[in-house]
Amino acid sequence: MTINQRMGKARFTAQTDTGRRFEITIKGRKRWALERLMDAGPQGCTPITEPAPRWSGYIFDLRKLGVDIETVEETHGGTFAGSHGRYVLRTEIVDKAVLQ
Repeated sequence: MTINQRMGKARFTAQTDTGRRFEITIKGRKRWALERLMDAGPQGCTPITEPAPRWSGYIFDLRKLGVDIETVEETHGGTFAGSHGRYVLRTEIVDKAVLQ
């Protein structure tokens, strides 16, 4: 079963910090990414803790839909020391409906 089959369409109602509400309907990896961000809360997600092939692409697409996601730059050590982004959902998701 593919991710698109497991993660069918869902409609999310989002609310900005100014109180404006809007709806987005997404499926597949975008839905998966938004739900991971929702589950992570203020701690956020990284590609290290939530492996996926295109986190930056999912974030880009969600931002185009109006979802506010902060990228926090973090450094890490190890053999391949460098930095990575931690993505933190800043838009409140107030409702979710799975669609047929």
